[in-house]
Amino acid sequence: MNAPHREPGFRDSVNMMFNHAVRLMDLTPGLEEKIRVCNSTYTVRFGVRLRGTIHTFTGYRSVHSEHMEPVKGGIRFAMGVNQDEVEALAALMTFKCALVEVPFGGSKGGLRIDPREWDEHEMELITRRFAYELAKRDLIHPSQNVPAPDMGTGEREMAWIVDQYRRMNTTDINASACVTGKPLNAGGIAGRVEATGRGVQYAIQEFFRHPEDLKAAGLEGDLEGKRVVIQGLGNVGYHAAKFLSEEDGCKIVGVIERDGAILDPNGIPIEFLRSHVQASGGVKDFPRGTYVEDGQSLLEHDCDILIPAALESVINLTNAERIKAPLIVEAANGPITAGADDILRSRGKVIIPDLYVNAGGVTVSYFEWVKNLSHIRFGRMQRRQEEAQNQMLVKEIDRILSVSGAEHGLSKAFKEQFVRGAGELELVRSGLDDTMRTAYQSMREVWHSRKGVEDLRTAAYIVSIGRVAGSYRSKGL
Repeated sequence: MNAPHREPGFRDSVNMMFNHAVRLMDLTPGLEEKIRVCNSTYTVRFGVRLRGTIHTFTGYRSVHSEHMEPVKGGIRFAMGVNQDEVEALAALMTFKCALVEVPFGGSKGGLRIDPREWDEHEMELITRRFAYELAKRDLIHPSQNVPAPDMGTGEREMAWIVDQYRRMNTTDINASACVTGKPLNAGGIAGRVEATGRGVQYAIQEFFRHPEDLKAAGLEGDLEGKRVVIQGLGNVGYHAAKFLSEEDGCKIVGVIERDGAILDPNGIPIEFLRSHVQASGGVKDFPRGTYVEDGQSLLEHDCDILIPAALESVINLTNAERIKAPLIVEAANGPITAGADDILRSRGKVIIPDLYVNAGGVTVSYFEWVKNLSHIRFGRMQRRQEEAQNQMLVKEIDRILSVSGAEHGLSKAFKEQFVRGAGELELVRSGLDDTMRTAYQSMREVWHSRKGVEDLRTAAYIVSIGRVAGSYRSKGL
């Protein structure tokens, strides 16, 4: 769903939010402009012979900031890809990485293509040629530019890209680090597929740890029983819905997809719905709940938490006045336009911004990149040593309890859980949880203590821009 014509576009919205934040900061005009502008954008048009003829495709790779290298950002495959979108997303990546203290600059890429129009072999040929065009200009490189999956891409495409890079750089021992989001058997990391959705969960959990912030949204208590509407059941929306419902006790009352929406006040079984969507291509004819043909109208449904997890600009001037959710969690990039953001804040809504909420993907991508450069799986060196140490502690506690004549000892289930050392997945989740908690605390400190800062988005930009500015100043700019 596109924003109305009278609203600024996605890139303009990002610039407006940037401008709002820098007005509250003490930056020189030159440094402010350096941080604002995109450093470079490469446009490539290449041909691939398919189905007996040559088809020409257009792709982009934008680098917003090289205050830290490599630069990082996904590659999306979609018909709506254009230069303005890619540059706006690259800017968001710069600020996102700075906010969660991941040592990357911001980049983004895209290929104008509808993946549904081509079979797997054709998609491989197209992806490899796009990767070739980027890699030969160092726009895919372990130490300069590291892509990842985005809309329309996934582990499969990343595996093709890393293999193409290896073919072009046969002596690069760090070739696996040229992209992240790879399958485990191609140098990936446990927990990367669900990382962005898991990050959404951790972001909401951290928000609910602060009664003062809950009060600002007119909420109270914990996540148990909170009614959630999710727009988009792709990778991010699915995992966020799954974790919030299965682990936190949230009730997913609405799910919006491209062909409509499902509404069920008793809660939607997410795994069941996901299987139905994969089998049929949409939510229509799902046997549970009520089908709503105008799916986007469910954005306005009465709920506690609204999670737009798919497209840009779905909440705009046409519907912002009717949004009922007191808490909006931006799992997608730019789902709320600048104009809608003003309206929602004036109505007392609390928005946890995309800059923070969907940073789980780049955080775990960073862990994968470090793993590839170190050439060793996380947990391999210390896991069994931890188990042995914990086993010694359990045995000693059992001995003390036995000597003291205690009626009951430690349960078998507790022993098994306590003794087990942390493997790669546990360490990745721990690192992601710590990152999301720390980043939120840096935002809320600015939100509650800095004059003129009335919302989390402005606070997030101030923290991010401040860190980027500090990096540039250290370089002598």
